[in-house]
Amino acid sequence: MPTAVPSHNRSSLAHRLRYAARHPQRVVPYLRRHLRDWRLQRRSGGNHIAYYRAVMKSDTARNPLGAVGTPSQERWNALGRMQFDYLVGHGLKPGDHMLEIGCGNLRAGRHFIDYLETGHYYGVDISPDILLAAQQTVVDHNLQDKLPHMTLVDDMRLAHLPGGRFRVVHAHSVFSHSPVHVIEDCFRHVGRLLAPGGFFDFTYNRTDGTEHDVLREDFYFRPATLIALAEKHGLAARTMDDWDDLPHKQSKIRVTLPAPVEAAGKSEERAQTPDGDGEPSGSPA
Repeated sequence: MPTAVPSHNRSSLAHRLRYAARHPQRVVPYLRRHLRDWRLQRRSGGNHIAYYRAVMKSDTARNPLGAVGTPSQERWNALGRMQFDYLVGHGLKPGDHMLEIGCGNLRAGRHFIDYLETGHYYGVDISPDILLAAQQTVVDHNLQDKLPHMTLVDDMRLAHLPGGRFRVVHAHSVFSHSPVHVIEDCFRHVGRLLAPGGFFDFTYNRTDGTEHDVLREDFYFRPATLIALAEKHGLAARTMDDWDDLPHKQSKIRVTLPAPVEAAGKSEERAQTPDGDGEPSGSPA
């Protein structure tokens, strides 16, 4: 059976009070994290990427595995392997060029680097601290000869990367920590990077109720919101329901470029029906 997705509002006062009553031992750590995040948000001046980079710096200093959401080595290994197996099962080939947005410390990236041909793996992240941990992962797993490309970025434009290069773009647990304007910035630019027939898979925190965030670290979206946002930027998007069968709390959406014939057909329809009123061009008002 698919993993259940949260539909309640974790940011609501009622939820927080119920959670505190059930887990009193977690109240003090939560308050400490809330205070830390408040300070980091003030220092970032409202820039979410700068804020989350500071979060990653703090978390990586404590535990590089925990900074990417898997505090134990066992879970780090299992989740990385699960991502790898899923993409190979969906057609990833050794000759493909792959881009991993939010590569972290190569939890999954080490498997992709080992599997892909030399120089075919590209990873980007906003955190210099976690990229240093990624370099150590390359050393620990003897992957130096595979020449992975790992780059620090400051936004989702990805302007330094070549267009039409990547058959697979992958972002695991990135949009789950991103407000909608950061996600839209990615949608605005990711289509340029996709090779013909390529796809972009990303996970997100799903809610079927009110969209919300927790501490400006965890963001919850309805799938229809993200699908519509992708379509706004000329992309096709669909939920990947088979991912929900796996032991992971986040859901997955796949984004592709529409086929040329399909895209041309839609352009012709728009030309015939300006303003979306259903009347052909040149019809009287």
